Amino acid sequence: MVNEERLVKLFIQLVEKDSVSGREENVSDFLKQYFNQCGLQVEEDNAGEILQGTSGNLLVRIAGTADKPPLLFAAHMDTVQPGKGIKAVVGEDRIIRSQGDTILGSDDKSAIAAILEAVAIIQERQLPHPPLEFLFTVSEEQGLMGAKLFDFGRLQSKIAYVLDDSNDPGTIVIESPCQNEIEYIVLGRAAHAGMHPEEGINAIHLAAMALAKMPCGRIDEETTCNFGIIEGGLARNIVAPECHIRGEARSRSREKLDSITNSLKDTFITEIEKLGGKAEVKIDFLYPEIALQPEEEVVQRALRAACKLGLKPTLAATGGGSDASVINGAGIRCANLGVGMRNVHTTDEYISIDDLVMDVRLILAIIEESA
Repeated sequence: MVNEERLVKLFIQLVEKDSVSGREENVSDFLKQYFNQCGLQVEEDNAGEILQGTSGNLLVRIAGTADKPPLLFAAHMDTVQPGKGIKAVVGEDRIIRSQGDTILGSDDKSAIAAILEAVAIIQERQLPHPPLEFLFTVSEEQGLMGAKLFDFGRLQSKIAYVLDDSNDPGTIVIESPCQNEIEYIVLGRAAHAGMHPEEGINAIHLAAMALAKMPCGRIDEETTCNFGIIEGGLARNIVAPECHIRGEARSRSREKLDSITNSLKDTFITEIEKLGGKAEVKIDFLYPEIALQPEEEVVQRALRAACKLGLKPTLAATGGGSDASVINGAGIRCANLGVGMRNVHTTDEYISIDDLVMDVRLILAIIEESA
């Protein structure tokens, strides 16, 4: 049923269109043209304007042929860096890679290609289906920014699937963490580093002393924290008057997230003030946790579809976020599905053609279960 040649061509066309976060217009324009040729209308919101990007989120609707509740599928259009000038290479082993100096972009263009092929098959074969909604978001890699700006009141679906997990097709992610973005600020006092260092308070040094007292990495099986960026100072011969650290904390338990965040904040402020500086901690809650129950229909439907295809489905927990987190937070029960992309966010990224084909078959099987 799947037109493999067409699918691979679609995937390569998509990954070779630059669409790093905030600059998704190439993929957005391609999708508008594709769906218009299918006789479908594409709605674009103003997320691009708000984020000062080049495209908003796209929503496509297909009227149902079966009197069943609507169903939503979602994927994101943006990629991480290095994501410019991607050239896809199809190997004799049926693996698609980049030339090696960029990512491939299967995160998340494998999902987009699979959705487009599924739509083509539905139309060609006139397959019965419930009302379908397809959401393509922007700036997912920047903290699910596009999804957080989308008005979910525009949707009718109460069950949804995001295709954005790097495990095998048949993997159904039912647990994922909530996350806080944390900025730590140290205010010291500037002075000449050679003539009057004792008159200054070095904010970088204070930050280092505080960080040494704080946990970093895995806290337990559900909880992690990290310090990712540190910036500060004016010149090598000036006692640094200010230092900024950007980090995060995640947990599949909201209680544990609150606990580790408060501990980080309190320790940081206490240590900085003890050393004579001033401290400030800014906390931004990025997205809620996902905690689906195995017996829920959104999970059972995906399990039935996977089993029909001969897959051995797996219910999984992950430490990463996805648009599924935001969709669930909007009151739509949403599972994240494995698509088979490997080594994502690296220049060693790849995906197999067989997994791409299975992604399409899984989408169609879920739609069949829903009809």
